[in-house]
Amino acid sequence: MQLSVVILAAGQGKRMNSDLPKVLQPLAGEPLLKHVISAARALNPNDIYVVYGHGGAQVQAALAQEPVEWVLQADQLGTGHAVMQAMCLIPDDHAVLVLYGDVPLISAASLAKLIAAAGENALAILSVNLDEARGYGRIVRNADGQVVAIVEHKDASPEQLEIREVNSGLMAAPAGPLREWLLGLGRDNTQREYFLTDVVAGAARTGTRIEAIRAANALEVAGVNDKIQLSAVEAGYRRLRAEELMLAGATLADPTRIEIRGDVQVGRDVFIDINAVLIGNVHLGAGVKVGPNCVISNSQIGEGTELFANCVIDRAIIAQNCCIGPFARLRPGTVMHREVHIGNFVEVKNTEIGAGSKANHLTYLGDSFLGKKVNVGAGSITCNYDGVNKWPTFIEDGAFIGSGTMMVAPVRIGAGSNTGAGSTIVSNTPNDKLTFARSQQTTKEHWKRPVKLNEEEKAAIVAKKTQKPKD
Repeated sequence: MQLSVVILAAGQGKRMNSDLPKVLQPLAGEPLLKHVISAARALNPNDIYVVYGHGGAQVQAALAQEPVEWVLQADQLGTGHAVMQAMCLIPDDHAVLVLYGDVPLISAASLAKLIAAAGENALAILSVNLDEARGYGRIVRNADGQVVAIVEHKDASPEQLEIREVNSGLMAAPAGPLREWLLGLGRDNTQREYFLTDVVAGAARTGTRIEAIRAANALEVAGVNDKIQLSAVEAGYRRLRAEELMLAGATLADPTRIEIRGDVQVGRDVFIDINAVLIGNVHLGAGVKVGPNCVISNSQIGEGTELFANCVIDRAIIAQNCCIGPFARLRPGTVMHREVHIGNFVEVKNTEIGAGSKANHLTYLGDSFLGKKVNVGAGSITCNYDGVNKWPTFIEDGAFIGSGTMMVAPVRIGAGSNTGAGSTIVSNTPNDKLTFARSQQTTKEHWKRPVKLNEEEKAAIVAKKTQKPKD
C-alpha cells in the first residue's frame, strides 16, 4: 500500500513563552519539526504533508529545503480538523500516518510497526504506559481487551483517570475509512474542538479492528509543550546519541556531558572528554582523542589524532596522528596531512599543511600551502588580505619560519630556507638561504622612563596635543 504522512504543526505553543513557533524550537540544533520530517522520510512515503497555522511564514521559511507539501489550517479547531485539511489531497488507496511536529524522537522502526499493524482494514494507534499520565488521553478497552475509545484527560471519569495506558496521538489507517471517521467527528467536549482521537470511537462503531501498538519507551512519544519538556527531551536525545557512540566503540568521559547535533561516525577506541560538541557530519577515526570543551563541526579527523582542550574545528580534514591544540582554531578549508602539529592559539583557514609540519604557538595561517616538515615559529602570520582581495602564501618543504615573521602575500618561501625572527617578507625567498628584513636598531642615550602624572598634568598635555589649529 502507498503511504502518505500527515504532520500536524499548526499549534501556537503559548506555554513556550517564545516568539518562535513551537515546532521551530531547537532540539540538538535543529527545529523540532525537522526531526519529525526526518523520521517520516526514513519510511520512503509517497508524500509528506505538513499542516501549518500559527507562525506559518516562519515555519515554511525555516524548512524551505524539506521535501514536503504545506497545508494551511486557517482556523485552529483541533487535531481532527487539522487532519481534515490534508485528506482532500490523499487518495483513498493510500495508508495515512499521522505524526505531530512537537513529538520529535519517534523512531522510524516504531512507525513501521504502526503502519504494518494498520494494514488495509485496521486503525492502528501508538500507545505507551506512563506512571504519570496527567494530560494524556486514556485508552479504554472492553472486557476482551479490545480498544473501544480514547478519552481525553479533561473529559475522563475518575475510573478512566486510573488507566495508565495512554494515547501518543500517532496513528495509521487506510485513507478511505479515515476520511469517513473524520467526517463523523463532533465538538461535544470541554474544548469545543474536533479531536483526532475520537476517530477511534468511530472505527469501533463500524466494527473496524483497532490495534494499539506500544512504543518502545516513553521518550519516543514525549511531546514538547514548554521549555521544561523541551529540556527533558533534549536530555533524552543526548542520552540516546551517547549510547549510539558507545556501542560503536567510543569511550565517553561523561555521557551526560556531550552534545551531538548531527551525523557522527566513530571508529574503535575513540575517546571523547567532557563538554564536547559535535555538529553536522563528523567522522572520528579509530583511536582519536578529543579533549575537554572541543567543538567539532562537519569535519573528518584521522586515526590516532589528538585534539587537546578547547579546540574549535570547522569543516576541516585532518589526517592520521596529528596533534591539535590546546586552544587551536581550524576554520573551513583546512587540510592537514599526517603528523602535523598545530599548537596553542594557532588559527588556520583555507590552508593545506604537508606531512610533519608544525606551527606550535600563536600563529595565523590563511590561504596558504605548506610543504612537508615546515616549522613555523611563534607569532608568525601570513598577511593574506589587502583589504579587498585574498592572496596565497607558499611555504615549501623544509622551510623554517623564524618567530614573528610577517609574510606579505602573495609570496613564496623557498624549500629549506630560513627567515630571520621579526622579519617582514614581501618578496620570494631563495631555497636553502637565510632571509631577513629588519630596520636598523637604534638606542636613545638620553631617554628616561615616563613618570606617573596626576590628572591635571595629563589633561594639560591632552589639551595641548589635540587643540585645533588656528585659521
